[in-house]
Amino acid sequence: MTTRIDRRFATLQAEGRAALVTFLTAGDPDAETSLAILRALPAAGADVIELGMPFTDPMADGPAIQMSSQRAIKAGQTLARTLDIVGAFRRGDDATPIVLMGYYNPIYVYGVERFLRDATSAGVDGLIVVDLPPEEDEELCLPALKAGLNFIRLATPTTDDKRLPAVLANTSGFVYYVSVTGITGAAAPDPGKVAGAVARIKRHTRLPVAVGFGVRTAEQAGAIAAGADGVVVGSALVSALKASLDASDKATAQTVTAVVDLVAELARGVRGARADK
Repeated sequence: MTTRIDRRFATLQAEGRAALVTFLTAGDPDAETSLAILRALPAAGADVIELGMPFTDPMADGPAIQMSSQRAIKAGQTLARTLDIVGAFRRGDDATPIVLMGYYNPIYVYGVERFLRDATSAGVDGLIVVDLPPEEDEELCLPALKAGLNFIRLATPTTDDKRLPAVLANTSGFVYYVSVTGITGAAAPDPGKVAGAVARIKRHTRLPVAVGFGVRTAEQAGAIAAGADGVVVGSALVSALKASLDASDKATAQTVTAVVDLVAELARGVRGARADK
């Protein structure tokens, strides 16, 4: 079964360029603004959209994304409302892939079977669940694949050749390579090391490899895009959103533009990176 994610990466490969994958937390700073940003992302140059599922204890995330989760939860965001946002976006855009990213607890509480049914109905294409290792694939990964969703796994600099086959076993859509060890947004990745790591992963899989963690500028995005199939940017976008809010963390007239302008800039960096792949 071919998904929107499969189709998007195939199209970009034919065009000879990497994907720009953008991450924002659903419902940050409120559901209405979140949806307005989401709807503007594809025209700004986002090829794949990752939408964070707000959670009270996002351990793998740095301060910027942790705070975005807190803002969203404070504004009343729930997993059901996140699916509503996806459904509203999907009514106007049937092509852009949407990946929900987060932790297993909210899905477990919602109910796996119900979640998969509602997610596919809303138009979700894939899942990244950072705290479910391959050893627990029966919890969510295998049911998700059966439901027609891609299950995207993280590989890190510490994922050696012995561990990679287990990480890749039921992965689909793309592989998310975490370019630096530690929490999100902590340090800038080294393009040379990243290209080598991507090449190593590709010896084990035919899936596209998207690289994230620490990419903040168009220049960095372009450098990573030269050696990867996709560039993931999250903390920089969340920080741009935060900088546009008022003193009470409420949206202003600049909020949507602040995020969209940065996405457009990053997209130019990614698209100018190479024309020969």
